[in-house]
Amino acid sequence: MRKLLSGNEAIARGAWEGGVHFGAAYPGTPSTEILENLAKYEEVLTEWSTNEKVALEVALGATFGGARALVAQKHVGLNVAADPLFSSSYIGVTGGLVIVTADDPGMHSSQNEQDNRHYARAAKLAMFEPSDSHEAKEFTRIAFDLSEEYDTPVLIRMTTRTSHSKSLVELGDRKEVEVKGYQKDFHKRNLLPANARVRHVFVEERMKKLEEFSNNFEYNRIEWGNREIGIIASGVAYQYAKEAMPDASFLKISFSYPLPFKKIEEFIKGVKKVIVVEENDPIMETEIKAKFPGVEIHGKDMIPMINELNPRIVKKALGVVGESEKVDYGEIPPRPPALCPGCPHTGIFYILNQLKVTVTGDIGCYTLGALPPLNAMDTCVDMGASISNAHGLDMALRVIKGEKKRIVGIIGDSTFFHSGITSLIDLVYNKGVSTVIILDNRITAMTGHQDNPGSGKTLKGEPTKEIDIEKIVRASGVEDVITIDPFDLKLAKKVINDAIHKEEPSVIIAKRPCALLYRKIKWKPLKVVPDKCIGCKICIRLGCPAISFRDNKAVIEPFLCTSCQLCKDVCPIDGAIVPDDSMDGLMIRDLWDLEKELKKSKEEK
Repeated sequence: MRKLLSGNEAIARGAWEGGVHFGAAYPGTPSTEILENLAKYEEVLTEWSTNEKVALEVALGATFGGARALVAQKHVGLNVAADPLFSSSYIGVTGGLVIVTADDPGMHSSQNEQDNRHYARAAKLAMFEPSDSHEAKEFTRIAFDLSEEYDTPVLIRMTTRTSHSKSLVELGDRKEVEVKGYQKDFHKRNLLPANARVRHVFVEERMKKLEEFSNNFEYNRIEWGNREIGIIASGVAYQYAKEAMPDASFLKISFSYPLPFKKIEEFIKGVKKVIVVEENDPIMETEIKAKFPGVEIHGKDMIPMINELNPRIVKKALGVVGESEKVDYGEIPPRPPALCPGCPHTGIFYILNQLKVTVTGDIGCYTLGALPPLNAMDTCVDMGASISNAHGLDMALRVIKGEKKRIVGIIGDSTFFHSGITSLIDLVYNKGVSTVIILDNRITAMTGHQDNPGSGKTLKGEPTKEIDIEKIVRASGVEDVITIDPFDLKLAKKVINDAIHKEEPSVIIAKRPCALLYRKIKWKPLKVVPDKCIGCKICIRLGCPAISFRDNKAVIEPFLCTSCQLCKDVCPIDGAIVPDDSMDGLMIRDLWDLEKELKKSKEEK
């Protein structure tokens, strides 16, 4: 049977077919849907871990017990897991271990464009690169057997395009694999230097065997065509190159580390001109040039190194694009990202902008608070960096330079659990005085509403212990802790203003659910009374997508308004913003269906 699946759905299916027992991840685009789909299989135990390092360590522990385990994260998530990743290469596996890294060429939702093929080379690990959903499924299934046969964790490199694009997948049955159980092996799993030195020898021998596997792997294949040009490509870049020059000869690389040098040599000898087409860094190009120094190899002298490739870019790079293929997109207005209508973070950023404080930010929906018109975030580095950056900036300005500049670090609830706790402890221990605001919207919102330790539910939807953020903060040594409703602007402004002037660390927990969380709710959208609006644009400064400005008057789109009242609270004219009685009595079951429900109600009236 065949089914249309995204690459992420296919990874989950391949893991299930491969007999996986356990899966762990921290959500991050473009990898999130892998664990969400894996959790649907009853045979597989799954969990959202607090961060990627923990996910890999838990999965590695599962393999110690002889279970097959899968870990998934976006490319920068593997940076967090790099410490156990390198050790896992030496330790090897008992049950198969597959590690999925979802890279993001073009930085659609990421802070950098790193190429995680470097990790395979640096950690000396096998790597697969699927070019479509069927290969994603097949390679995941194959990877578990290969992992156990060669005693190695296996990396699978996805990209945004392969993760989210859909193609037909040939479905197979599940392979039932017995959990081997745990047997003590001090020399293998305890990486004391004496043991690690012996394991390093094993790793180097394993790489030679894996190269032989690569040379014989059926998906590392030569497709002979016009031998004037030979293209070596992997992943989705193969699809682009194939579309650009369908008649050329191709060497499709699917098992990309270690590279199949015997097959590469055969291919090079069979064509006149060799071009390596790969997204981002010239990894294959560099390795091939080093192995065959006398051969003219083209790559990044033709193919862009920056941003995501696509068929048009590859055609242009290879010199096969004509004028007729140019696309005129017309005058498309820019559409910058913005916080959702009714977002509980909006009011906090509005206040921070008013107070003119320096704000060190973090990774989450709230990163959008850096953009106009809120303009309330100065830095964004990585998960958990907001608190560490705030402390370091405070040390530089207050302690070293002697300036009295107030610093606020802002972080989300899931991100706080991910890597903010240790940063907060560091700030307290080293006598910092910065203010930390934890935006607790009760969910991991940016990646699509995944549960976290503070939500009270597991990945499988089962009730669990709800971790209390305020108790963690107090246990970390912070005495000045307060939880507020971010929609109470007057109180929030007073609390923040008081906190930033104290000579001790302070934490404010702004607690209110994400506007898009599933719940039953009744409300009236707000509207602007045109005769009372003075056109001051103060409400526009909230950056709410439901508010626009026409004919020198503010206008509220009722299909978007969630009646959070923030615009009403900041409006200087009493009665200029009021409930819209024509939209009264709406029962919204799921705010994702907001527009449909509102239109239906309006039609009925």
